[in-house]
Amino acid sequence: MSVIPLFRPFKAVRPAPQFAAEVVAPPYDVLDTKEAREKARGKPYSFLHISKAEIDLPENTDPYDASVYAKSAENYAAMLAAGVLKQDTKACYYVYRAVMGDHTQTGLAVAASVAEYDKNRIRRHEFTRPDKEDDRVRQIDALNAQTGPALLAYRQIPEVNAIIKKTTVNPPAYEVTGDNDIRHALWVIDDDNDIDAITRAFDKQEVVYIADGHHRSAAASRVAKKRAEHNPEHKGTEAYNSFLAVAFPIDEMKILDYNRVVRDLKGLTPDAFLNELSRDFTVEKTDAPAKPRRKNTFGLYLDGRWYQLTLKKTPETADPVKALDVSILSDLVLGGILDITDLRKDKRIDFVGGMRGLSELEKRVDSGECAAAFALYPTQMAELTAVADSGQVMPPKSTWFEPKLADGLVSNPI
Repeated sequence: MSVIPLFRPFKAVRPAPQFAAEVVAPPYDVLDTKEAREKARGKPYSFLHISKAEIDLPENTDPYDASVYAKSAENYAAMLAAGVLKQDTKACYYVYRAVMGDHTQTGLAVAASVAEYDKNRIRRHEFTRPDKEDDRVRQIDALNAQTGPALLAYRQIPEVNAIIKKTTVNPPAYEVTGDNDIRHALWVIDDDNDIDAITRAFDKQEVVYIADGHHRSAAASRVAKKRAEHNPEHKGTEAYNSFLAVAFPIDEMKILDYNRVVRDLKGLTPDAFLNELSRDFTVEKTDAPAKPRRKNTFGLYLDGRWYQLTLKKTPETADPVKALDVSILSDLVLGGILDITDLRKDKRIDFVGGMRGLSELEKRVDSGECAAAFALYPTQMAELTAVADSGQVMPPKSTWFEPKLADGLVSNPI
């Protein structure tokens, strides 16, 4: 094994069982301040008081003000002192199961190696934004803990599956229902033989993938580097050399569609826009919402009507990025017709996660806020891994993973 194996057990901070249902909260980055304040109302132990601490400060407080991180640390310490949160005395792995409707995925909460992330053995497929990294760095430094897990994906490992299966025949430490009626359950793996077997099995893996949580991972790497530089006795095995993650088997993970809405048609009438589209797509009116069922097909909602767009010619490319449906739409339509070329900065485009359904696309267009909406077929896990393996990145807003991991179930003190 390396100095720190790919994954290792850790002494989690987690809720006392009687407080678990109140503590567990949505991820910090899926709510704005107003939504977080409302969701935490009357719930003094909601993890949102830690992950979005501006809700406990005056309403005009900048979420990135130093007072927010100080308040976060204060709230975290108070919950520990009150026994709402407790730290395990032994380094363990934790089975994490998320159930959304008829979909179930079961994986492990782990401490993942920062060094292996830096080497790209833990592979990424997105660019990060410095301001969002800075936010997570300041949060980690203020709490001396990582409280938002990255979502990782790995190829099935039979010996790990066997340990998970054996563990989950027993009742979980707790099971709670979060947003969108998603159930989150946690089991503790504290048997030394099982812990060692899991560590060794993962350390044999050539690669694992970041599915979601690129900013959390990048921030942990920055914190580790800074702390190593300021620690004259740095050995490489300190807790700050790992980052909090929950890893699931690739074939159990679910990516939903990540759809697009545009505010104008660059001066084109609806008929002229459809005519432009017909160069590259077969355009067919549909009576029902046009939800794509396969690659290279797209739904279009325009002027109160749904259309199905079918690509006439599949791109002949070995480039896994150019072959993505999100890239095809960007190249041929958003950029090629509407001159929307910077998806990160252009105010003429917005993105709608698949959990909101196609009715949200209709609403955005019918209200007059947007001129047209595009429904996409979800990016597939095989496409994600192909992009990561090629050392490239996906276009912005290419994947929407569900179920989302809850904040507060496990944190990693460093």
